[in-house]
Amino acid sequence: MAIALITGPVTGIGRAFADRLALEGYDLVLVSRDEARLKDTAAELTRVHGIACEVLAADLTDPGDLARVEERFRTGPIEVLVNNAGFGLKKPFWANPVEVEEKQFDLLVRVVMRLTHAAVLPMIERGSGAVINVSSVAGFLQRGSYSAHKSWVTTFSAGLATGLHAKGVAVMALCPGLVHTEFHDRMGMDKSVIPSFMWLDADDMVAAAWKDLMRGKAISIPTFRYKLLTAAARYIPRTLIARVSTIGLDGRRRG
Repeated sequence: MAIALITGPVTGIGRAFADRLALEGYDLVLVSRDEARLKDTAAELTRVHGIACEVLAADLTDPGDLARVEERFRTGPIEVLVNNAGFGLKKPFWANPVEVEEKQFDLLVRVVMRLTHAAVLPMIERGSGAVINVSSVAGFLQRGSYSAHKSWVTTFSAGLATGLHAKGVAVMALCPGLVHTEFHDRMGMDKSVIPSFMWLDADDMVAAAWKDLMRGKAISIPTFRYKLLTAAARYIPRTLIARVSTIGLDGRRRG
């Protein structure tokens, strides 16, 4: 049976991917810092879907832990990688300790780059495989370091998709908008100020993203409203962007 590796799989988008890939017949390798919740998630996925789940407890911002996860790609075939782990910061760049900003950079950029590199090398040798890097519609806006990180993820993934298509390897950036998860609660954000029509269901969004991957899309933006938002983003005045800069635009948990 094919195997998929997912970072940040305990809740939200990561958990939705775990359920979707299990339904598609994949066994799973689950990666997160929280070993207790990780084991509970693995047990539930096995019970519900009848699949095998391997647990890798790791803080991906720790070089030693990251190396252990990278090694997993060399010890057995991983057909699908979902880079989903992440976290947001409510305060602006200048109000955060630089060490906190650096940790976010490591998880959202450096970890994505390293795990993608570890994944695609054996995929190229086999002539098959897929990488889904969870980005954000925030990457289409000028909203500080988080947006900058997500802009990099989207551009990086789209470029790889072009280069690896001929080698049988698919790469896609998933750019969600607001998703019902723990992400915003963990940031202490007031979700009531956001119109209800802007919120997405994680399971529905992931199902649509999986279809986009099967269609060969390099960038997946869920729903027409978010496609319209990203298309219009280049014309949005900076003053308006500043007014909404405290509103988070995706929903994931830290891995």
